[in-house]
Amino acid sequence: MRLDDLRPAPGSNKKRKRVGRGDGSGHGKTSGRGHKGQGARSGGNTKPGFEGGQMPLQRRLPKRGFRNPFRVDMSVVNLGQLDTLPAGSEVTPETMIQHGFVSGKNSRVKVLGEGAMSKALTVRAHGFSVVAKEKIEAAGGKAELISLHA
Repeated sequence: MRLDDLRPAPGSNKKRKRVGRGDGSGHGKTSGRGHKGQGARSGGNTKPGFEGGQMPLQRRLPKRGFRNPFRVDMSVVNLGQLDTLPAGSEVTPETMIQHGFVSGKNSRVKVLGEGAMSKALTVRAHGFSVVAKEKIEAAGGKAELISLHA
């Protein structure tokens, strides 16, 4: 194959529609816009959701709930998952992401007390449930809180 052999795939290159170039072209006179009306005018288009003056669906439906713009999203890790790590290791949100306990989209991590804890681990996270903290300390480990604003 040489550079002069290269051709686009058949049908991938279409000719541009040239409107307003005479009646013989099939796109003359009104240039495919029809006669009069909003669509025939320059700048005559509607915003998404406009229903011709009828009350739009988005405004007809009842509104429910509240979305808190200051909400802090946290990824959740259970103690049973952390128990698979080697004893004496230091567990941070970065190591949790590396081991696949947490996906990287939420940087904040909260540890919950589901499962047993048999090893002493130093766990650093943005939040701990009361049960999780008790189980970590009962196994001889440490639960260290990371500041939410860090």
